[in-house]
Amino acid sequence: MKFMRGYVAVIDRMNRWIGRVVMYGIFVMMGILLWSSVSKTFFLPSLWTLEMAQFAMVAYYILGGPYSVQMGSNVRMDLLYSEWSHRRRAWTDAITVFFLIVYLGVMIYGGYDSLSYSLQYGERSPTAWRPYLWPIKVIMVLGLFLMLLQAISELFKDILRLKGDDIPREVI
Repeated sequence: MKFMRGYVAVIDRMNRWIGRVVMYGIFVMMGILLWSSVSKTFFLPSLWTLEMAQFAMVAYYILGGPYSVQMGSNVRMDLLYSEWSHRRRAWTDAITVFFLIVYLGVMIYGGYDSLSYSLQYGERSPTAWRPYLWPIKVIMVLGLFLMLLQAISELFKDILRLKGDDIPREVI
């Protein structure tokens, strides 16, 4: 139990910090899109802006996912869930988080395979700008790994709740 509490504290703190930093990435994306509009209006259009905005959005989304799970921002069927006892919620969450862990394991396996291919062959985007794809694939695999760590943290929280510990849903 002590290991689980320690794990939850470390992972939740780390993912909270990463999520709070990454949420400001929306301003990076806005800046890129603003420059795209300005350059298309007054100068020659930039080749890199659309694809760079897409990369920024992927980083924003995938690195912010673990923080979203930690805060309980994921979608659930509150019609039923809100009426259940805390114990039944913990059981349901533990079962669904287990399936999430399996799914993330498969995603990480495929993402790592794609990343290694990208690094080995110097994969580039087929657009006119032709950026290397490995940096965004690194971010995707890292984000999936952080999501896996957070899912394990959520599983530990559910187990601790089932054992009678009063663990808050999120760390504030």
